Amino acid sequence: MGHDLSLTTSDGHSLDAYATEPEGTARAGIVIIQEIFGVNDDIRETVDNFAKEGYHAIAPALFDRVETGAVLGFDEADIAKGRDLKGGLDWDDVIKDVNAAIDHVKGAGKVGIVGFCMGGSVAWFAAARSPVDVAVCYYGGDINANRSEAPKCPVMFHWGAEDAAIPLDGVKEVEADHPDIPSFVYEGAGHGFSCSRRGSYHQASAGQAMERTLAFVSESLS
Repeated sequence: MGHDLSLTTSDGHSLDAYATEPEGTARAGIVIIQEIFGVNDDIRETVDNFAKEGYHAIAPALFDRVETGAVLGFDEADIAKGRDLKGGLDWDDVIKDVNAAIDHVKGAGKVGIVGFCMGGSVAWFAAARSPVDVAVCYYGGDINANRSEAPKCPVMFHWGAEDAAIPLDGVKEVEADHPDIPSFVYEGAGHGFSCSRRGSYHQASAGQAMERTLAFVSESLS
């Protein structure tokens, strides 16, 4: 139901994106931010699902500054490549890419951002640096090291209690520095628990987290 398109950033960079518009008038805009696997089928499905909720949704291809069209699987080799691609990104450039996606959907009204894994960290940066009205961060591994960021909009955190990549001690540090931000830790869930195509998928946690996300986003963007 969606379509591919090209965005141009403030510094002239061109990147791909996948967007879906809802039936009827959009209630708001949503930017969906990828994991380290690119704008893959899972991210495209997430964009489509938010469109079904009434949002004009878009996912920018953030790896395009390093490698155009990078879409990876979930095996060890692709995980390693995804980490390498992420390591080649500059957060300031990433925010420019995010802002281009925001510009594309802002005609729908307010704009939110929802990110997963690497995207969870990007959503955290965007809450402080981009014109978004709400941010939801799923297991962002770079949030703790950058917890001094000052969000300018409502933010929600989702974490997996069994996430080997994000120790709970780090989660507690983030929560201590930002006690007003709703933060949920899901028992039995590891890293990537929201992605139904990954071995770490935890259906109960994914469903509860998305229910909370949709309610939070709806309230913030209404």
